[in-house]
Amino acid sequence: MLENQYNKDTYMNNVCFNRMKTEVPMNIVLLSGGSGKRLWPLSNDTRSKQFIKIFKTEDGSYESMVQRVYRQIFSVDASATVTIATSKSQVSAIHNQIGTDVGISVEPCRRDTFPAIALAAAYLHDVQRVSEEESVVVCPVDPYVEQDYFESLKKLGELAAASDANLVLMGIEPTYPSAKYGYIIPEDGGNVSRVAMFKEKPDEDTARTYMEKGALWNGGVFAFRLGYVLKRAHELIDFRDYKNLREKYDTLTKISFDYAVVEHEPQIEVMRFGGMWKDMGTWNTLTEAMESPSIGKAIMNDACDNVHVVNELDVPVLCMGLKDVVVSASPEGILVSDKTQSSYIKPFVDEIDQQIMFAEKSWGSFRVIDIEDGSMTIKVTLNAGHKMNYHSHERRDEVWTVIEGKGRTIIDGVEKEVTAGDVVTMKAGTPHTIIADTALQVIEVQIGKEISVSDKRKHIYS
Repeated sequence: MLENQYNKDTYMNNVCFNRMKTEVPMNIVLLSGGSGKRLWPLSNDTRSKQFIKIFKTEDGSYESMVQRVYRQIFSVDASATVTIATSKSQVSAIHNQIGTDVGISVEPCRRDTFPAIALAAAYLHDVQRVSEEESVVVCPVDPYVEQDYFESLKKLGELAAASDANLVLMGIEPTYPSAKYGYIIPEDGGNVSRVAMFKEKPDEDTARTYMEKGALWNGGVFAFRLGYVLKRAHELIDFRDYKNLREKYDTLTKISFDYAVVEHEPQIEVMRFGGMWKDMGTWNTLTEAMESPSIGKAIMNDACDNVHVVNELDVPVLCMGLKDVVVSASPEGILVSDKTQSSYIKPFVDEIDQQIMFAEKSWGSFRVIDIEDGSMTIKVTLNAGHKMNYHSHERRDEVWTVIEGKGRTIIDGVEKEVTAGDVVTMKAGTPHTIIADTALQVIEVQIGKEISVSDKRKHIYS
């Protein structure tokens, strides 16, 4: 047993050393899904938890989970190729937060992780021209981790490229008997081991017995040679290429990658990871990662204990004598919850049906200020150098009041410079857009009996 463990560890070290000499760039796919309803009111149907800016950076600003992970990847491998597998609703937020250089494999609709990974694999091969022999690492977009995690991801990809195993998983060394994760049972205690079996999410007592056997958390992190997953995808799905797979995507069966591929693969290994790893899926776990007790305008008296406030509104939040509580305020609503109870928020949020009040777009963001019968008022922020699509609305008029910055409007083909204080009116049916020469803020008033996000027609301006 000791000799076996030594050989596997030595093999892994040699693989990584030889690969590092040739500096093979990391090819990584980040899975970005979900609506993040457990982090309401900061999250909504278009703003998932990974886009919430809650982590403080060295310059005092805040970054989101996706920004943090993206930055950490390139701090380990400046030549890495990153592809994000996501839905159409998240593309604008991704472009807004990390730019347009990142590759994006867009799911036309939700079909679980196997179709998403198959589509991403086809995207890498057919669009990005990645060789079938290259290794690919797949992981969630939103873990709370440090530098050593990404160093391990690089090693995982190097192992997948050289190993005779078809899949190499990362197994997280558990810190407590969790009922939230599946478990990987390795054959031995080596740094790299064959997988003996997988176990579904257990109760805590069963999880404790798994841990005694050296079991590892299955954090949904794995690596493979691209050709292997493409081959499995063609075996399970009838498609020709990336374009064809996208066209028939809504007909695919919803199934996880674990069920479709992992549990049927005999040649599979697991690599241990013992560093810090947290799933920021609830308010309770998210506040544990906050460096300060509050973000935004918040006041807490001395009688408060273990209280965290995240306030996105421009009004103060005052907390008095609270203990083990999270308070969050955003345009979507206000949450006041015991931290433990905050984990059970989802069914209550499912019952809330309202207009989306905040969203990030590729050109900036918007925040709904007021909704009345027959009108809606929105504050629009455009980033410098960006513009809206040239478009029109059939059932509403719009009025723009520029409150900050400089830019240009194009109304029915006529371009005009605008600056703070200017007012522009667009009647229904009139094509229009606005271009931000500097950062630009505009108050948009929509007037009409049927105000709807679907009332938008794109035009071509030449």
